[in-house]
Amino acid sequence: MREVMTDPLLNLVRRHREPEFAQTARSTIAAVISYVVALRLSSEAAPLTAPLTALLVTQVTLFTTLRTGIRRVNAVVAGVLLSSGFSALVGLTWWSLGVVILAALIVGRIVKAGEFVPETAISAMLVLGVTQNQVAAMAWDRVLETLIGAIVGLAFNVLFVPPVWVQPAGEAVIDLASRMSGLLDSLGDDVCGHTPVGRAAERLHQARQLDHDIVEVDVEMRRAEDSLRLNPRVREGLLSRVVLRTGLDTLEICAVVLRTTCRTVTDLAKKRTTEPLFRDDIADSMRELFLHMARAVEAFAELITTPVSANAEEAETQLVQSLEASRASRDTVAFQLLDTVREHPRQWQLHGALLAEADRILDELDVEKRSERLWQELDRQSREQREKNPVRRVIRQLRSRERSRRREREEERELQWEEER
Repeated sequence: MREVMTDPLLNLVRRHREPEFAQTARSTIAAVISYVVALRLSSEAAPLTAPLTALLVTQVTLFTTLRTGIRRVNAVVAGVLLSSGFSALVGLTWWSLGVVILAALIVGRIVKAGEFVPETAISAMLVLGVTQNQVAAMAWDRVLETLIGAIVGLAFNVLFVPPVWVQPAGEAVIDLASRMSGLLDSLGDDVCGHTPVGRAAERLHQARQLDHDIVEVDVEMRRAEDSLRLNPRVREGLLSRVVLRTGLDTLEICAVVLRTTCRTVTDLAKKRTTEPLFRDDIADSMRELFLHMARAVEAFAELITTPVSANAEEAETQLVQSLEASRASRDTVAFQLLDTVREHPRQWQLHGALLAEADRILDELDVEKRSERLWQELDRQSREQREKNPVRRVIRQLRSRERSRRREREEERELQWEEER
C-alpha cells in the first residue's frame, strides 16, 4: 500500500526537470505575478493582457523567452500606434476595419513580430473599437500590460535561470543510437541462414521508423541549443551546440544509409526465397561486420554526448577500435563475395550495394571526418555571428588597424635607433 501511495510522488520528483513540467510551473507563477503588478499600475479593472503576455513569453529557455518577449512587444506597440493614428481620422466602419487589419498584418511582418503577427491586428482592432475619448487610455493600458507581462516573464527567467536541456537531448541521441544499433544486430542475425521475405520487410519497416525518431530527437536538440544560448551557466555554449548538432546530422545520414541497407537485404531475400542469403562463411563474416558497426554507432553516440573529457577519450578509443574491426570485417566480406560472384554471379549488384552502404556508414562515423566537420561548423557559425553584428566587426577592424599602426611605429623606431648607433 505504501508503494502505491509513494509512486505518484516519486514520478513527480522525477518529472520536475522535464521541459513540459518546468514550462507549466514557470508560466503559471509568472502569469500570477504579472497580474498582481498590472493591478497596481494599470487603470483596467481586470488587466488580463499582462498575464496573457507572461504565459506566451515565458518559455523553457532564456533565449526563447527573450525572443518571444521582443516579438510580442513589437507586435502590440505597432498595432496600438497604427490604430491610434488611424482612429484620430476615422471611426469604426467595415472598410476602416479592413484597412486597419491589412495594414497591421503588413506592419507586423515589417517589425518582425514572427508568430505574433496576428497580435498586431488584434491590438489595432481593440483600440479602434473604443471611443475617441478612450483611445489614449486604451492604447496606454494595452502597451503597459504587454510590457509588464514581457518584463515579468523575462525577469523570472533571469532570476531563476532555466536548466540546461542538454541531458534530455543527449539521452534522446543515445536512445536513437541504441535503436540503430539494435537494427544492425538484427541484420547480423538475419543474414545467417534462410531469411523469409516477411522478416526482411519488418527490418525495413523498423529502419523507416527511424525517420520519426530523428524528428523527435531534433525537437529535443533544438530545445537544448536554445537553452545554451545566453545562459550564464554555460561557458562554451557554441561548442556544445555544434558538437550535438553535427553528431545528430551524422546519425541521420547513417540512418538513411541503414534504411537503404535494409532495402538491399529485402531485395536479396525476394530473390532467394528457398535458399540462404549467403554461404555460411560469408554469413559469419557479414554478421561480424554488422555487429562491429553496431558497436561503432553506440560509441559515436557516447562520444558526442559525453561532457567529461576522460569519458570522451574512452568513447573515442572504443569508436576507433570498432571502426578498425568493422573495416577489417568489411575487407574479409569483400574478398569472399568476390569469389562468390565468380562462381555464382546472381544478384552481384546487391552484394556490391551492401559493401558500398557499409563504407558510407563507416566513413560518416570516422573520427577524423567528425573533427573536420566540427571545425568547419564552428568556423561557419563564428563567421555568421561576426556578419550579424556589424558594430563588433567595425570595432574589430579598427583595433586591427590600430595594432598595425602601432607595429609600424615600433618598427620605425627600431630602424631609427639602429641608424643612430
